[in-house]
Amino acid sequence: MVPLPVRRALLAAALGSAGRRRFSRHHGNRPPPGAAPLSPGPVSPRPTAPARRSSGAGGQEEAEGPSRATAILRHLLLKLRATGPVTVAEYMREALTNPGQGYYTRRGGIGESGDFVTSPEISQVFGELIGIWYISEWIAMGKPKAFQLVELGPGRGTLIDDILRVFKQLASLLSKCDVSIHLVEVSPKLSEIQALMLTGGKVQSNPEDKSAYMKGISKTGIPIFWYRDIQDVPPGYSFYLAHEFFDALPIHKFQRTEKGWREVLVDIDPEVPDQLRFVLSPSSTPATENFIQPEEMRDHVEVCPEAGVIIQRLACRVEKDGGAALVADYGHDGTKTDTFRGFRNHKLHDVLKAPGTADLTADVDFSYLRKMTQGRTATLGPIKQREFLKNMGIDLRLQVLLQNSRDTATREQLLHSYDMLMNPREMGDRFNFFALLPHHRLAEPDKKHKPESKSPVAPVAGFGELLLK
Repeated sequence: MVPLPVRRALLAAALGSAGRRRFSRHHGNRPPPGAAPLSPGPVSPRPTAPARRSSGAGGQEEAEGPSRATAILRHLLLKLRATGPVTVAEYMREALTNPGQGYYTRRGGIGESGDFVTSPEISQVFGELIGIWYISEWIAMGKPKAFQLVELGPGRGTLIDDILRVFKQLASLLSKCDVSIHLVEVSPKLSEIQALMLTGGKVQSNPEDKSAYMKGISKTGIPIFWYRDIQDVPPGYSFYLAHEFFDALPIHKFQRTEKGWREVLVDIDPEVPDQLRFVLSPSSTPATENFIQPEEMRDHVEVCPEAGVIIQRLACRVEKDGGAALVADYGHDGTKTDTFRGFRNHKLHDVLKAPGTADLTADVDFSYLRKMTQGRTATLGPIKQREFLKNMGIDLRLQVLLQNSRDTATREQLLHSYDMLMNPREMGDRFNFFALLPHHRLAEPDKKHKPESKSPVAPVAGFGELLLK
Protein backbone atom coordinates (compact mmCIF):
# COMPACT_ATOMS: atom_id res chain seq x y z
CA MET A 1 0.00 0.00 0.00
CA VAL A 2 1.27 3.46 -0.81
CA PRO A 3 2.10 5.37 2.40
CA LEU A 4 -0.42 8.03 3.40
CA PRO A 5 2.03 10.98 3.03
CA VAL A 6 2.74 9.90 -0.55
CA ARG A 7 -0.99 9.75 -1.33
CA ARG A 8 -1.46 13.21 0.15
CA ALA A 9 1.41 14.56 -1.91
CA LEU A 10 -0.07 13.08 -5.10
CA LEU A 11 -3.48 14.58 -4.41
CA ALA A 12 -1.97 17.93 -3.48
CA ALA A 13 -0.01 17.94 -6.72
CA ALA A 14 -3.16 17.10 -8.68
CA LEU A 15 -5.11 19.90 -7.05
CA GLY A 16 -2.47 22.51 -7.72
CA SER A 17 -0.40 21.35 -10.70
CA ALA A 18 1.26 23.97 -12.86
CA GLY A 19 -0.02 25.41 -16.11
CA ARG A 20 -2.59 27.99 -17.15
CA ARG A 21 -5.22 28.20 -19.84
CA ARG A 22 -7.55 30.87 -21.06
CA PHE A 23 -11.23 30.54 -21.73
CA SER A 24 -14.15 32.44 -23.16
CA ARG A 25 -16.46 34.11 -20.66
CA HIS A 26 -19.43 33.14 -22.79
CA HIS A 27 -22.05 31.74 -20.42
CA GLY A 28 -21.94 27.98 -20.27
CA ASN A 29 -18.92 27.63 -22.55
CA ARG A 30 -17.05 24.33 -22.34
CA PRO A 31 -13.26 24.07 -22.12
CA PRO A 32 -11.39 23.32 -25.34
CA PRO A 33 -10.57 19.66 -26.06
CA GLY A 34 -7.52 18.49 -24.21
CA ALA A 35 -7.57 21.34 -21.71
CA ALA A 36 -6.04 20.51 -18.36
CA PRO A 37 -8.72 21.10 -15.73
CA LEU A 38 -6.39 20.64 -12.80
CA SER A 39 -4.18 23.57 -13.76
CA PRO A 40 -4.45 26.71 -11.61
CA GLY A 41 -6.06 28.57 -14.52
CA PRO A 42 -9.82 29.28 -14.45
CA VAL A 43 -12.36 26.65 -15.33
CA SER A 44 -15.13 27.29 -17.81
CA PRO A 45 -18.37 28.70 -16.45
CA ARG A 46 -21.35 26.39 -16.60
CA PRO A 47 -25.10 26.97 -16.56
CA THR A 48 -26.37 28.31 -13.27
CA ALA A 49 -30.07 27.55 -13.45
CA PRO A 50 -31.61 26.29 -10.20
CA ALA A 51 -30.97 22.72 -9.16
CA ARG A 52 -33.82 20.35 -8.43
CA ARG A 53 -35.33 20.99 -5.03
CA SER A 54 -35.00 18.33 -2.40
CA SER A 55 -38.55 17.89 -1.16
CA GLY A 56 -42.17 18.66 -1.85
CA ALA A 57 -45.56 17.03 -1.84
CA GLY A 58 -45.89 16.08 -5.45
CA GLY A 59 -44.72 19.39 -6.87
CA GLN A 60 -47.69 21.65 -6.39
CA GLU A 61 -46.33 24.47 -8.57
CA GLU A 62 -47.21 23.73 -12.16
CA ALA A 63 -45.05 24.52 -15.15
CA GLU A 64 -46.02 27.40 -17.34
CA GLY A 65 -48.42 26.68 -20.16
CA PRO A 66 -51.70 24.77 -20.38
CA SER A 67 -51.95 21.08 -19.62
CA ARG A 68 -52.16 18.99 -22.74
CA ALA A 69 -52.98 15.36 -23.44
CA THR A 70 -49.52 13.92 -24.10
CA ALA A 71 -49.01 10.62 -25.87
CA ILE A 72 -48.10 9.03 -22.55
CA LEU A 73 -51.25 10.43 -20.90
CA ARG A 74 -53.47 9.05 -23.68
CA HIS A 75 -51.73 5.69 -23.32
CA LEU A 76 -52.21 5.75 -19.53
CA LEU A 77 -55.88 6.75 -19.75
CA LEU A 78 -56.60 3.77 -22.01
CA LYS A 79 -54.70 1.48 -19.67
CA LEU A 80 -56.43 2.77 -16.52
CA ARG A 81 -59.87 2.43 -18.09
CA ALA A 82 -59.06 -1.18 -18.98
CA THR A 83 -57.24 -2.38 -15.86
CA GLY A 84 -57.89 0.13 -13.06
CA PRO A 85 -55.36 2.08 -10.94
CA VAL A 86 -51.60 1.53 -11.31
CA THR A 87 -48.79 1.87 -8.79
CA VAL A 88 -46.72 5.06 -8.65
CA ALA A 89 -43.77 2.92 -9.76
CA GLU A 90 -45.57 1.83 -12.91
CA TYR A 91 -46.64 5.41 -13.59
CA MET A 92 -43.05 6.67 -13.24
CA ARG A 93 -41.75 3.89 -15.47
CA GLU A 94 -44.16 4.86 -18.23
CA ALA A 95 -43.54 8.60 -17.88
CA LEU A 96 -39.75 8.36 -17.81
CA THR A 97 -38.70 5.33 -19.85
CA ASN A 98 -41.57 4.40 -22.16
CA PRO A 99 -39.72 3.34 -25.37
CA GLY A 100 -41.67 5.72 -27.57
CA GLN A 101 -42.49 8.82 -25.54
CA GLY A 102 -40.74 8.53 -22.17
CA TYR A 103 -39.04 11.62 -20.78
CA TYR A 104 -35.55 10.11 -20.73
CA THR A 105 -35.86 8.11 -23.94
CA ARG A 106 -37.23 11.08 -25.90
CA ARG A 107 -35.44 14.12 -24.51
CA GLY A 108 -33.48 13.96 -21.26
CA GLY A 109 -33.68 17.64 -20.18
CA ILE A 110 -30.29 18.20 -18.49
CA GLY A 111 -28.59 21.58 -18.62
CA GLU A 112 -29.55 25.21 -18.87
CA SER A 113 -31.99 24.63 -21.74
CA GLY A 114 -33.45 21.49 -20.13
CA ASP A 115 -35.49 20.91 -16.99
CA PHE A 116 -32.76 20.66 -14.37
CA VAL A 117 -29.05 21.28 -13.81
CA THR A 118 -26.72 18.84 -12.05
CA SER A 119 -23.54 19.52 -10.08
CA PRO A 120 -21.19 18.62 -12.98
CA GLU A 121 -23.05 21.11 -15.20
CA ILE A 122 -22.35 23.88 -12.67
CA SER A 123 -18.60 23.46 -12.22
CA GLN A 124 -16.02 21.02 -13.52
CA VAL A 125 -14.27 21.30 -10.14
CA PHE A 126 -16.96 18.84 -8.99
CA GLY A 127 -15.86 16.27 -11.58
CA GLU A 128 -12.21 16.90 -10.83
CA LEU A 129 -12.69 16.00 -7.19
CA ILE A 130 -14.70 12.88 -8.05
CA GLY A 131 -11.88 11.80 -10.37
CA ILE A 132 -9.36 12.34 -7.59
CA TRP A 133 -11.53 10.21 -5.27
CA TYR A 134 -11.19 7.23 -7.62
CA ILE A 135 -7.44 7.76 -8.01
CA SER A 136 -7.15 7.94 -4.22
CA GLU A 137 -9.00 4.65 -3.76
CA TRP A 138 -7.00 3.00 -6.55
CA ILE A 139 -3.79 3.97 -4.74
CA ALA A 140 -5.15 2.89 -1.33
CA MET A 141 -6.04 -0.52 -2.76
CA GLY A 142 -2.52 -1.14 -4.03
CA LYS A 143 -2.71 0.20 -7.61
CA PRO A 144 -4.34 -2.77 -9.39
CA LYS A 145 -3.06 -3.29 -12.95
CA ALA A 146 -6.49 -2.61 -14.47
CA PHE A 147 -9.82 -1.09 -13.54
CA GLN A 148 -13.15 -0.37 -15.16
CA LEU A 149 -14.90 2.92 -14.38
CA VAL A 150 -18.62 2.24 -14.66
CA GLU A 151 -21.14 5.10 -14.58
CA LEU A 152 -24.86 4.46 -14.23
CA GLY A 153 -26.99 7.03 -16.05
CA PRO A 154 -24.22 9.35 -17.32
CA GLY A 155 -26.56 12.19 -18.37
CA ARG A 156 -24.81 14.30 -21.00
CA GLY A 157 -21.43 12.76 -20.19
CA THR A 158 -20.19 15.90 -18.46
CA LEU A 159 -19.06 14.21 -15.26
CA ILE A 160 -17.19 11.36 -16.94
CA ASP A 161 -15.59 13.89 -19.32
CA ASP A 162 -14.19 15.84 -16.35
CA ILE A 163 -12.97 12.61 -14.72
CA LEU A 164 -11.25 11.53 -17.95
CA ARG A 165 -9.32 14.78 -18.11
CA VAL A 166 -8.21 14.22 -14.50
CA PHE A 167 -6.95 10.79 -15.56
CA LYS A 168 -5.06 12.44 -18.42
CA GLN A 169 -3.54 14.98 -16.04
CA LEU A 170 -2.31 12.08 -13.88
CA ALA A 171 -1.33 9.91 -16.87
CA SER A 172 2.14 9.21 -15.50
CA LEU A 173 0.57 7.75 -12.36
CA LEU A 174 -1.82 5.58 -14.39
CA SER A 175 0.73 4.65 -17.09
CA LYS A 176 0.91 1.00 -16.04
CA CYS A 177 -2.84 0.64 -15.44
CA ASP A 178 -5.30 -0.55 -18.09
CA VAL A 179 -8.31 1.80 -17.70
CA SER A 180 -11.63 1.45 -19.55
CA ILE A 181 -14.94 3.32 -19.32
CA HIS A 182 -18.32 1.55 -19.23
CA LEU A 183 -21.53 3.60 -19.43
CA VAL A 184 -24.95 2.17 -18.56
CA GLU A 185 -27.46 4.22 -20.57
CA VAL A 186 -30.96 3.31 -21.83
CA SER A 187 -31.64 6.57 -23.70
CA PRO A 188 -30.63 6.57 -27.38
CA LYS A 189 -30.65 10.37 -27.43
CA LEU A 190 -28.46 10.75 -24.35
CA SER A 191 -26.01 8.08 -25.56
CA GLU A 192 -25.57 10.12 -28.76
CA ILE A 193 -24.87 13.26 -26.70
CA GLN A 194 -22.40 11.32 -24.53
CA ALA A 195 -20.62 9.92 -27.58
CA LEU A 196 -20.27 13.38 -29.10
CA MET A 197 -18.85 14.85 -25.90
CA LEU A 198 -16.50 12.00 -25.02
CA THR A 199 -15.30 10.81 -28.44
CA GLY A 200 -16.21 13.61 -30.83
CA GLY A 201 -18.88 11.32 -32.25
CA LYS A 202 -16.37 8.69 -33.37
CA VAL A 203 -18.23 5.59 -32.21
CA GLN A 204 -19.50 2.45 -33.83
CA SER A 205 -22.37 0.13 -33.12
CA ASN A 206 -21.30 -3.19 -31.67
CA PRO A 207 -23.60 -5.89 -33.10
CA GLU A 208 -21.04 -8.68 -32.62
CA ASP A 209 -21.03 -8.02 -28.88
CA LYS A 210 -24.48 -8.70 -27.47
CA SER A 211 -23.72 -6.87 -24.22
CA ALA A 212 -22.27 -3.51 -25.37
CA TYR A 213 -24.43 -1.82 -28.01
CA MET A 214 -21.86 0.87 -28.86
CA LYS A 215 -18.13 1.45 -28.42
CA GLY A 216 -15.53 4.12 -29.10
CA ILE A 217 -12.29 5.71 -27.95
CA SER A 218 -12.28 8.82 -25.76
CA LYS A 219 -10.48 11.98 -26.82
CA THR A 220 -7.84 11.00 -24.26
CA GLY A 221 -7.38 7.52 -25.77
CA ILE A 222 -9.38 5.39 -23.31
CA PRO A 223 -11.85 2.77 -24.65
CA ILE A 224 -15.53 3.43 -23.89
CA PHE A 225 -18.43 0.97 -24.05
CA TRP A 226 -22.20 1.53 -23.75
CA TYR A 227 -24.68 -0.91 -22.15
CA ARG A 228 -28.38 -0.96 -21.38
CA ASP A 229 -28.09 -2.83 -18.06
CA ILE A 230 -25.53 -3.09 -15.28
CA GLN A 231 -25.61 -6.88 -15.69
CA ASP A 232 -24.19 -6.50 -19.21
CA VAL A 233 -21.00 -4.86 -17.92
CA PRO A 234 -18.15 -7.44 -17.87
CA PRO A 235 -16.99 -8.64 -14.45
CA GLY A 236 -13.66 -7.39 -13.17
CA TYR A 237 -12.08 -4.91 -10.78
CA SER A 238 -14.34 -1.86 -11.12
CA PHE A 239 -15.12 1.53 -9.69
CA TYR A 240 -18.81 2.43 -9.95
CA LEU A 241 -20.37 5.89 -10.10
CA ALA A 242 -24.06 6.74 -9.65
CA HIS A 243 -24.65 10.49 -9.69
CA GLU A 244 -28.34 11.50 -9.67
CA PHE A 245 -29.19 8.00 -10.84
CA PHE A 246 -31.17 6.39 -8.03
CA ASP A 247 -33.49 9.39 -7.56
CA ALA A 248 -35.05 8.79 -10.98
CA LEU A 249 -35.87 5.11 -10.41
CA PRO A 250 -39.56 4.21 -9.88
CA ILE A 251 -40.84 4.28 -6.31
CA HIS A 252 -43.78 2.73 -4.51
CA LYS A 253 -45.61 5.06 -2.10
CA PHE A 254 -47.42 3.87 1.03
CA GLN A 255 -49.73 5.54 3.54
CA ARG A 256 -50.53 4.35 7.08
CA THR A 257 -54.30 4.28 7.71
CA GLU A 258 -56.62 3.13 10.52
CA LYS A 259 -56.94 -0.16 8.63
CA GLY A 260 -53.19 -0.61 8.20
CA TRP A 261 -50.79 0.22 5.39
CA ARG A 262 -52.26 1.07 1.99
CA GLU A 263 -50.43 1.71 -1.27
CA VAL A 264 -50.81 5.04 -3.07
CA LEU A 265 -52.00 4.44 -6.63
CA VAL A 266 -52.62 6.55 -9.75
CA ASP A 267 -56.11 6.60 -11.28
CA ILE A 268 -58.35 8.69 -13.54
CA ASP A 269 -59.99 11.68 -11.87
CA PRO A 270 -63.75 11.01 -12.22
CA GLU A 271 -64.54 14.74 -12.14
CA VAL A 272 -62.01 15.55 -14.90
CA PRO A 273 -61.82 12.45 -17.14
CA ASP A 274 -58.62 13.49 -18.97
CA GLN A 275 -56.68 14.09 -15.75
CA LEU A 276 -55.10 11.83 -13.13
CA ARG A 277 -55.28 11.70 -9.34
CA PHE A 278 -53.81 9.76 -6.43
CA VAL A 279 -55.96 7.17 -4.64
CA LEU A 280 -55.35 4.64 -1.86
CA SER A 281 -55.60 0.90 -2.49
CA PRO A 282 -58.73 -0.54 -0.83
CA SER A 283 -56.63 -3.30 0.78
CA SER A 284 -53.02 -4.41 1.10
CA THR A 285 -51.08 -4.93 -2.12
CA PRO A 286 -48.15 -7.30 -2.74
CA ALA A 287 -45.84 -4.30 -2.47
CA THR A 288 -47.33 -3.36 0.90
CA GLU A 289 -46.68 -6.85 2.22
CA ASN A 290 -43.10 -7.01 0.90
CA PHE A 291 -41.66 -3.52 1.29
CA ILE A 292 -42.97 -2.13 4.59
CA GLN A 293 -40.72 -3.02 7.51
CA PRO A 294 -42.40 -4.08 10.79
CA GLU A 295 -40.43 -1.44 12.73
CA GLU A 296 -41.45 1.43 10.41
CA MET A 297 -42.43 4.52 12.41
CA ARG A 298 -43.30 6.96 9.62
CA ASP A 299 -46.85 7.44 8.36
CA HIS A 300 -45.86 7.88 4.72
CA VAL A 301 -43.09 5.84 3.12
CA GLU A 302 -41.46 5.70 -0.33
CA VAL A 303 -39.59 2.53 -1.35
CA CYS A 304 -37.56 1.98 -4.52
CA PRO A 305 -37.20 -1.79 -5.12
CA GLU A 306 -35.15 -1.24 -8.30
CA ALA A 307 -32.60 0.73 -6.27
CA GLY A 308 -32.40 -2.19 -3.86
CA VAL A 309 -31.78 -4.67 -6.68
CA ILE A 310 -29.09 -2.49 -8.27
CA ILE A 311 -27.29 -1.83 -4.98
CA GLN A 312 -27.31 -5.59 -4.33
CA ARG A 313 -25.68 -6.18 -7.72
CA LEU A 314 -23.07 -3.51 -7.04
CA ALA A 315 -22.34 -4.96 -3.60
CA CYS A 316 -21.96 -8.46 -5.07
CA ARG A 317 -19.57 -7.18 -7.73
CA VAL A 318 -17.45 -5.21 -5.28
CA GLU A 319 -17.35 -8.19 -2.91
CA LYS A 320 -16.35 -10.63 -5.68
CA ASP A 321 -14.13 -8.56 -8.00
CA GLY A 322 -12.96 -5.67 -5.81
CA GLY A 323 -13.26 -1.92 -6.37
CA ALA A 324 -15.71 0.56 -4.88
CA ALA A 325 -18.98 2.33 -5.62
CA LEU A 326 -19.69 6.02 -5.06
CA VAL A 327 -23.29 7.26 -4.96
CA ALA A 328 -24.17 10.98 -5.00
CA ASP A 329 -27.81 11.95 -4.87
CA TYR A 330 -30.63 13.81 -3.17
CA GLY A 331 -31.57 11.74 -0.19
CA HIS A 332 -32.01 11.04 3.50
CA ASP A 333 -31.18 8.33 6.00
CA GLY A 334 -34.67 6.92 6.52
CA THR A 335 -36.27 10.11 7.88
CA LYS A 336 -38.27 11.76 5.08
CA THR A 337 -41.76 10.90 3.89
CA ASP A 338 -43.31 12.48 0.77
CA THR A 339 -40.51 13.58 -1.60
CA PHE A 340 -42.00 12.63 -5.00
CA ARG A 341 -41.86 15.67 -7.29
CA GLY A 342 -41.56 16.80 -10.91
CA PHE A 343 -39.42 19.39 -12.70
CA ARG A 344 -39.99 21.14 -15.97
CA ASN A 345 -38.12 24.20 -17.24
CA HIS A 346 -36.33 24.45 -13.86
CA LYS A 347 -39.63 24.79 -12.00
CA LEU A 348 -41.62 22.42 -9.82
CA HIS A 349 -44.21 20.65 -11.92
CA ASP A 350 -47.30 18.68 -10.86
CA VAL A 351 -46.20 15.04 -11.15
CA LEU A 352 -49.54 13.95 -12.62
CA LYS A 353 -49.73 16.65 -15.32
CA ALA A 354 -48.50 16.03 -18.88
CA PRO A 355 -46.54 12.83 -18.12
CA GLY A 356 -43.52 12.37 -20.34
CA THR A 357 -42.72 16.10 -20.47
CA ALA A 358 -41.16 16.51 -17.00
CA ASP A 359 -38.47 14.91 -14.91
CA LEU A 360 -39.89 12.86 -12.03
CA THR A 361 -37.75 12.21 -8.98
CA ALA A 362 -37.83 11.14 -5.34
CA ASP A 363 -35.20 11.39 -2.63
CA VAL A 364 -33.00 8.33 -2.15
CA ASP A 365 -33.39 6.47 1.15
CA PHE A 366 -29.78 5.65 2.00
CA SER A 367 -30.82 3.56 4.99
CA TYR A 368 -32.63 1.28 2.53
CA LEU A 369 -29.56 1.08 0.28
CA ARG A 370 -27.38 0.23 3.28
CA LYS A 371 -29.76 -2.53 4.31
CA MET A 372 -29.91 -3.95 0.79
CA THR A 373 -26.14 -4.49 0.64
CA GLN A 374 -26.90 -7.33 3.09
CA GLY A 375 -23.48 -6.92 4.66
CA ARG A 376 -21.59 -7.90 1.50
CA THR A 377 -19.63 -4.64 1.60
CA ALA A 378 -18.76 -1.96 4.08
CA THR A 379 -20.67 1.32 3.66
CA LEU A 380 -19.73 4.92 4.38
CA GLY A 381 -22.17 7.82 4.58
CA PRO A 382 -24.42 9.37 3.74
CA ILE A 383 -22.40 12.57 4.17
CA LYS A 384 -23.53 16.01 2.99
CA GLN A 385 -22.10 17.18 -0.33
CA ARG A 386 -20.55 20.29 1.23
CA GLU A 387 -18.70 18.11 3.77
CA PHE A 388 -17.54 15.63 1.13
CA LEU A 389 -16.25 18.33 -1.23
CA LYS A 390 -14.62 20.25 1.62
CA ASN A 391 -12.86 17.06 2.72
CA MET A 392 -11.74 16.54 -0.88
CA GLY A 393 -10.07 19.98 -0.96
CA ILE A 394 -12.53 22.17 -2.85
CA ASP A 395 -11.54 25.24 -0.78
CA LEU A 396 -7.90 24.84 -1.78
CA ARG A 397 -8.90 24.39 -5.42
CA LEU A 398 -11.08 27.52 -5.32
CA GLN A 399 -8.26 29.61 -3.85
CA VAL A 400 -5.86 28.47 -6.57
CA LEU A 401 -8.40 29.39 -9.26
CA LEU A 402 -9.19 32.79 -7.71
CA GLN A 403 -5.52 33.65 -7.43
CA ASN A 404 -5.08 33.03 -11.14
CA SER A 405 -8.28 34.76 -12.29
CA ARG A 406 -7.60 37.88 -14.33
CA ASP A 407 -10.98 39.59 -14.28
CA THR A 408 -13.87 40.28 -11.95
CA ALA A 409 -16.46 38.37 -14.02
CA THR A 410 -14.44 35.17 -13.78
CA ARG A 411 -14.02 35.50 -10.03
CA GLU A 412 -17.75 36.13 -9.58
CA GLN A 413 -18.57 33.05 -11.69
CA LEU A 414 -16.19 30.89 -9.67
CA LEU A 415 -17.65 32.11 -6.37
CA HIS A 416 -21.22 31.63 -7.62
CA SER A 417 -20.49 28.06 -8.76
CA TYR A 418 -18.82 27.31 -5.44
CA ASP A 419 -21.86 28.68 -3.60
CA MET A 420 -24.24 26.51 -5.64
CA LEU A 421 -22.26 23.39 -4.76
CA MET A 422 -21.57 24.20 -1.10
CA ASN A 423 -24.40 26.42 0.20
CA PRO A 424 -26.69 24.38 2.51
CA ARG A 425 -29.71 26.09 0.92
CA GLU A 426 -28.59 25.13 -2.61
CA MET A 427 -26.88 21.77 -3.17
CA GLY A 428 -24.62 21.67 -0.10
CA ASP A 429 -27.07 19.90 2.23
CA ARG A 430 -29.48 18.51 -0.35
CA PHE A 431 -26.96 16.17 -1.92
CA ASN A 432 -25.38 13.27 -0.07
CA PHE A 433 -22.45 10.97 -0.83
CA PHE A 434 -22.52 7.28 0.01
CA ALA A 435 -19.91 4.59 -0.71
CA LEU A 436 -19.61 0.82 -0.92
CA LEU A 437 -16.15 -0.61 -0.19
CA PRO A 438 -14.71 -4.10 0.37
CA HIS A 439 -14.62 -4.93 4.08
CA HIS A 440 -10.84 -5.36 3.97
CA ARG A 441 -10.47 -1.75 2.80
CA LEU A 442 -11.51 -0.52 6.25
CA ALA A 443 -10.04 -3.38 8.33
CA GLU A 444 -7.06 -2.59 10.54
CA PRO A 445 -3.95 -4.80 9.94
CA ASP A 446 -3.89 -7.93 12.08
CA LYS A 447 -1.01 -7.21 14.46
CA LYS A 448 -1.10 -10.80 15.69
CA HIS A 449 -0.29 -12.27 12.29
CA LYS A 450 1.63 -9.25 10.92
CA PRO A 451 3.38 -7.65 13.89
CA GLU A 452 5.76 -5.84 11.53
CA SER A 453 2.88 -3.89 9.94
CA LYS A 454 2.99 -0.32 11.16
CA SER A 455 0.86 1.35 8.49
CA PRO A 456 -2.67 2.27 9.60
CA VAL A 457 -5.55 1.92 7.18
CA ALA A 458 -5.53 4.83 4.73
CA PRO A 459 -8.61 7.00 5.36
CA VAL A 460 -11.22 7.09 2.63
CA ALA A 461 -11.02 10.48 0.93
CA GLY A 462 -14.12 12.63 1.18
CA PHE A 463 -15.55 10.79 4.17
CA GLY A 464 -12.88 12.23 6.46
CA GLU A 465 -10.78 15.34 6.23
CA LEU A 466 -8.06 15.03 3.62
CA LEU A 467 -4.93 16.75 4.95
CA LEU A 468 -2.99 18.13 2.00
CA LYS A 469 0.63 18.67 2.94
